[in-house]
Amino acid sequence: MADNQADFGLDPIRETARKAGVSTFTLVRLAKLLGFDRFDDLREPFRHALVSHTEQVEGRAWLDQWREDSPSAAYQADAAANSLSVVQRSLQRQTPEKLQHAVQMMLQARTVYLTAMRASYGLAYHFHYVARMALRSMELVPRHMSTAIDELKDAGPGDVLMAMTFSPYSLETIEAAAYAKSKGAKLIMVTDSEIMAPGLEPDLTLLVSTLSTHHFACNSGAMALLEILLAMIVKEGGEGARARIADYEALRRDHSAYWSAPKKH
Repeated sequence: MADNQADFGLDPIRETARKAGVSTFTLVRLAKLLGFDRFDDLREPFRHALVSHTEQVEGRAWLDQWREDSPSAAYQADAAANSLSVVQRSLQRQTPEKLQHAVQMMLQARTVYLTAMRASYGLAYHFHYVARMALRSMELVPRHMSTAIDELKDAGPGDVLMAMTFSPYSLETIEAAAYAKSKGAKLIMVTDSEIMAPGLEPDLTLLVSTLSTHHFACNSGAMALLEILLAMIVKEGGEGARARIADYEALRRDHSAYWSAPKKH
Protein backbone atom coordinates (compact mmCIF):
# COMPACT_ATOMS: atom_id res chain seq x y z
CA MET A 1 0.00 0.00 0.00
CA ALA A 2 2.76 2.45 0.95
CA ASP A 3 4.95 1.70 -2.05
CA ASN A 4 2.13 1.47 -4.64
CA GLN A 5 -0.20 4.25 -3.55
CA ALA A 6 -1.49 5.11 -7.03
CA ASP A 7 -2.37 1.50 -7.87
CA PHE A 8 -3.97 1.00 -4.46
CA GLY A 9 -6.16 4.05 -5.00
CA LEU A 10 -7.22 3.08 -8.53
CA ASP A 11 -7.45 -0.73 -8.60
CA PRO A 12 -10.57 -2.69 -7.63
CA ILE A 13 -10.17 -4.94 -4.61
CA ARG A 14 -9.76 -8.11 -6.72
CA GLU A 15 -6.86 -6.57 -8.66
CA THR A 16 -5.21 -5.34 -5.45
CA ALA A 17 -5.52 -8.83 -3.97
CA ARG A 18 -4.02 -10.38 -7.11
CA LYS A 19 -1.03 -8.02 -7.08
CA ALA A 20 -0.45 -8.58 -3.35
CA GLY A 21 -0.81 -12.34 -3.65
CA VAL A 22 -3.56 -12.56 -1.01
CA SER A 23 -7.33 -13.10 -0.96
CA THR A 24 -9.87 -10.30 -1.06
CA PHE A 25 -11.00 -11.45 2.39
CA THR A 26 -7.49 -10.74 3.69
CA LEU A 27 -7.77 -7.13 2.48
CA VAL A 28 -11.17 -6.75 4.12
CA ARG A 29 -9.77 -8.09 7.39
CA LEU A 30 -6.80 -5.74 7.09
CA ALA A 31 -9.13 -2.76 6.73
CA LYS A 32 -11.06 -3.77 9.86
CA LEU A 33 -7.81 -4.39 11.75
CA LEU A 34 -6.74 -0.83 10.91
CA GLY A 35 -10.01 0.55 12.26
CA PHE A 36 -12.07 0.97 9.07
CA ASP A 37 -15.61 -0.33 8.64
CA ARG A 38 -15.11 -1.26 4.99
CA PHE A 39 -12.25 -1.79 2.55
CA ASP A 40 -13.46 1.18 0.48
CA ASP A 41 -13.03 3.39 3.55
CA LEU A 42 -9.37 2.34 3.72
CA ARG A 43 -8.86 3.03 0.01
CA GLU A 44 -10.69 6.38 -0.07
CA PRO A 45 -7.78 8.56 1.23
CA PHE A 46 -5.56 7.14 -1.54
CA ARG A 47 -8.17 7.97 -4.18
CA HIS A 48 -8.59 11.46 -2.76
CA ALA A 49 -4.83 11.98 -2.85
CA LEU A 50 -4.72 11.09 -6.55
CA VAL A 51 -7.32 13.77 -7.29
CA SER A 52 -5.71 16.44 -5.10
CA HIS A 53 -2.28 15.68 -6.57
CA THR A 54 -3.26 17.20 -9.92
CA GLU A 55 -5.74 19.88 -8.95
CA GLN A 56 -3.06 22.58 -9.18
CA VAL A 57 -2.41 21.94 -12.87
CA GLU A 58 -5.69 20.66 -14.30
CA GLY A 59 -6.98 24.16 -15.07
CA ARG A 60 -4.06 25.28 -17.21
CA ALA A 61 -5.42 26.37 -20.56
CA TRP A 62 -2.67 24.83 -22.68
CA LEU A 63 -3.29 21.42 -21.11
CA ASP A 64 -7.02 21.73 -21.78
CA GLN A 65 -6.29 22.61 -25.41
CA TRP A 66 -4.13 19.53 -25.78
CA ARG A 67 -6.87 17.32 -24.35
CA GLU A 68 -9.36 18.59 -26.94
CA ASP A 69 -6.99 18.00 -29.86
CA SER A 70 -6.89 14.19 -30.11
CA PRO A 71 -6.70 11.05 -27.95
CA SER A 72 -2.91 10.99 -28.20
CA ALA A 73 -2.71 14.70 -27.32
CA ALA A 74 -4.98 14.07 -24.33
CA TYR A 75 -2.59 11.39 -23.07
CA GLN A 76 0.28 13.83 -23.62
CA ALA A 77 -1.61 16.38 -21.50
CA ASP A 78 -2.14 13.85 -18.72
CA ALA A 79 1.56 12.99 -18.69
CA ALA A 80 2.52 16.68 -18.65
CA ALA A 81 0.10 17.43 -15.82
CA ASN A 82 1.48 14.47 -13.90
CA SER A 83 5.08 15.67 -14.29
CA LEU A 84 4.17 19.15 -13.09
CA SER A 85 2.30 17.84 -10.08
CA VAL A 86 5.07 15.34 -9.26
CA VAL A 87 7.57 18.20 -9.12
CA GLN A 88 5.25 20.26 -6.94
CA ARG A 89 4.51 17.43 -4.51
CA SER A 90 8.18 16.44 -4.27
CA LEU A 91 9.34 19.96 -3.46
CA GLN A 92 6.49 20.59 -1.02
CA ARG A 93 7.70 17.60 1.00
CA GLN A 94 11.04 19.29 1.70
CA THR A 95 11.68 21.90 4.39
CA PRO A 96 14.48 24.48 4.34
CA GLU A 97 15.86 22.89 7.52
CA LYS A 98 15.97 19.42 5.98
CA LEU A 99 17.70 20.48 2.77
CA GLN A 100 20.13 22.70 4.67
CA HIS A 101 20.96 19.71 6.86
CA ALA A 102 21.62 17.56 3.77
CA VAL A 103 23.89 20.18 2.22
CA GLN A 104 25.87 20.70 5.42
CA MET A 105 26.33 16.95 5.82
CA MET A 106 27.90 16.83 2.36
CA LEU A 107 29.99 19.97 2.75
CA GLN A 108 31.44 18.80 6.07
CA ALA A 109 32.10 15.20 5.04
CA ARG A 110 35.57 13.83 4.40
CA THR A 111 34.21 11.98 1.35
CA VAL A 112 30.71 12.08 -0.14
CA TYR A 113 29.90 8.81 -1.86
CA LEU A 114 27.00 8.82 -4.32
CA THR A 115 25.33 5.62 -5.51
CA ALA A 116 22.38 4.52 -7.61
CA MET A 117 21.61 1.74 -10.08
CA ARG A 118 19.74 1.31 -13.36
CA ALA A 119 17.27 4.13 -14.14
CA SER A 120 18.34 6.06 -11.05
CA TYR A 121 21.98 6.01 -12.16
CA GLY A 122 21.30 8.79 -14.68
CA LEU A 123 20.11 11.05 -11.86
CA ALA A 124 23.18 10.24 -9.78
CA TYR A 125 25.53 10.78 -12.74
CA HIS A 126 24.13 14.25 -13.44
CA PHE A 127 24.27 15.22 -9.77
CA HIS A 128 27.86 14.02 -9.48
CA TYR A 129 28.95 15.69 -12.73
CA VAL A 130 27.80 19.11 -11.51
CA ALA A 131 28.39 18.80 -7.76
CA ARG A 132 31.98 17.57 -8.03
CA MET A 133 32.97 20.88 -9.61
CA ALA A 134 31.95 22.64 -6.38
CA LEU A 135 32.56 19.75 -3.98
CA ARG A 136 35.82 17.93 -4.73
CA SER A 137 35.13 15.29 -2.06
CA MET A 138 32.29 13.69 -4.06
CA GLU A 139 32.74 10.24 -5.62
CA LEU A 140 30.26 8.33 -7.77
CA VAL A 141 30.15 4.60 -7.00
CA PRO A 142 30.27 2.08 -8.52
CA ARG A 143 32.77 2.99 -11.19
CA HIS A 144 33.82 0.81 -14.09
CA MET A 145 33.15 -2.88 -13.41
CA SER A 146 33.21 -2.92 -9.60
CA THR A 147 30.31 -2.80 -7.14
CA ALA A 148 29.36 0.01 -4.79
CA ILE A 149 30.37 -2.10 -1.79
CA ASP A 150 33.85 -2.62 -3.28
CA GLU A 151 34.37 1.13 -3.40
CA LEU A 152 32.89 1.73 0.06
CA LYS A 153 35.60 -0.43 1.65
CA ASP A 154 37.40 2.62 3.05
CA ALA A 155 34.26 4.49 4.11
CA GLY A 156 33.82 5.27 7.78
CA PRO A 157 32.98 7.93 10.35
CA GLY A 158 33.28 11.35 8.77
CA ASP A 159 32.00 10.13 5.38
CA VAL A 160 28.52 10.40 3.85
CA LEU A 161 26.76 8.09 1.41
CA MET A 162 23.94 9.59 -0.64
CA ALA A 163 21.91 6.73 -2.14
CA MET A 164 19.03 6.97 -4.62
CA THR A 165 16.47 4.24 -5.23
CA PHE A 166 12.77 4.14 -6.04
CA SER A 167 10.20 1.35 -6.16
CA PRO A 168 11.01 -1.37 -7.12
CA TYR A 169 14.07 -0.83 -4.93
CA SER A 170 17.54 -1.84 -6.09
CA LEU A 171 19.03 -4.66 -4.02
CA GLU A 172 22.56 -3.38 -4.74
CA THR A 173 21.69 0.11 -3.52
CA ILE A 174 20.04 -1.14 -0.33
CA GLU A 175 23.00 -3.39 0.41
CA ALA A 176 25.45 -0.54 -0.22
CA ALA A 177 23.46 1.73 2.13
CA ALA A 178 23.42 -0.88 4.88
CA TYR A 179 27.16 -1.54 4.42
CA ALA A 180 28.01 2.17 4.64
CA LYS A 181 26.00 2.46 7.87
CA SER A 182 27.81 -0.56 9.30
CA LYS A 183 31.12 1.23 8.59
CA GLY A 184 29.98 4.30 10.56
CA ALA A 185 29.24 6.56 7.57
CA LYS A 186 26.22 8.88 7.55
CA LEU A 187 23.44 7.94 5.13
CA ILE A 188 21.21 10.23 3.05
CA MET A 189 18.47 8.40 1.14
CA VAL A 190 16.63 9.94 -1.82
CA THR A 191 13.61 7.69 -2.28
CA ASP A 192 9.83 7.49 -2.46
CA SER A 193 9.04 5.65 0.80
CA GLU A 194 10.27 5.74 4.37
CA ILE A 195 9.69 2.01 4.71
CA MET A 196 11.50 0.82 1.59
CA ALA A 197 13.79 -1.47 3.61
CA PRO A 198 12.76 -2.28 7.20
CA GLY A 199 15.79 -2.17 9.48
CA LEU A 200 17.68 0.37 7.38
CA GLU A 201 17.89 3.65 9.31
CA PRO A 202 19.11 6.59 7.20
CA ASP A 203 20.37 9.69 9.00
CA LEU A 204 18.25 11.74 6.58
CA THR A 205 15.53 10.72 4.13
CA LEU A 206 14.50 13.00 1.26
CA LEU A 207 11.15 11.77 -0.04
CA VAL A 208 9.97 12.48 -3.57
CA SER A 209 6.88 11.50 -5.54
CA THR A 210 7.33 9.12 -8.48
CA LEU A 211 3.68 8.73 -9.54
CA SER A 212 3.50 8.06 -13.27
CA THR A 213 0.98 7.69 -16.09
CA HIS A 214 3.01 4.78 -17.46
CA HIS A 215 4.57 1.64 -16.04
CA PHE A 216 7.83 3.18 -14.83
CA ALA A 217 8.54 5.84 -12.20
CA CYS A 218 8.40 9.52 -13.11
CA ASN A 219 11.75 11.08 -12.12
CA SER A 220 10.73 14.73 -12.59
CA GLY A 221 10.35 15.29 -8.85
CA ALA A 222 13.67 13.63 -8.00
CA MET A 223 15.49 15.72 -10.60
CA ALA A 224 13.89 18.93 -9.30
CA LEU A 225 15.05 18.09 -5.77
CA LEU A 226 18.59 17.38 -6.96
CA GLU A 227 18.72 20.68 -8.85
CA ILE A 228 17.83 22.55 -5.65
CA LEU A 229 20.54 20.67 -3.75
CA LEU A 230 23.05 21.57 -6.46
CA ALA A 231 22.13 25.25 -6.24
CA MET A 232 22.53 25.15 -2.46
CA ILE A 233 25.89 23.34 -2.63
CA VAL A 234 27.27 26.00 -4.97
CA LYS A 235 25.96 28.81 -2.79
CA GLU A 236 27.05 27.30 0.53
CA GLY A 237 30.41 26.33 -0.93
CA GLY A 238 31.24 30.03 -1.19
CA GLU A 239 34.19 31.46 -3.09
CA GLY A 240 36.05 28.17 -3.04
CA ALA A 241 33.25 26.38 -4.89
CA ARG A 242 32.86 29.18 -7.42
CA ALA A 243 36.62 29.26 -8.04
CA ARG A 244 36.68 25.50 -8.74
CA ILE A 245 33.76 25.85 -11.16
CA ALA A 246 35.58 28.67 -12.96
CA ASP A 247 38.71 26.51 -13.22
CA TYR A 248 36.71 23.66 -14.77
CA GLU A 249 35.11 26.02 -17.28
CA ALA A 250 38.48 27.52 -18.24
CA LEU A 251 39.94 24.03 -18.70
CA ARG A 252 37.11 23.06 -21.04
CA ARG A 253 37.42 26.21 -23.08
CA ASP A 254 41.20 25.78 -23.38
CA HIS A 255 40.72 22.22 -24.69
CA SER A 256 37.83 23.07 -27.03
CA ALA A 257 35.28 21.01 -25.14
CA TYR A 258 32.41 23.09 -26.47
CA TRP A 259 31.35 23.47 -30.08
CA SER A 260 31.42 26.93 -31.60
CA ALA A 261 30.50 28.11 -35.08
CA PRO A 262 33.53 28.63 -37.32
CA LYS A 263 34.37 32.24 -37.88
CA LYS A 264 33.60 33.66 -41.30
CA HIS A 265 36.53 35.16 -43.19
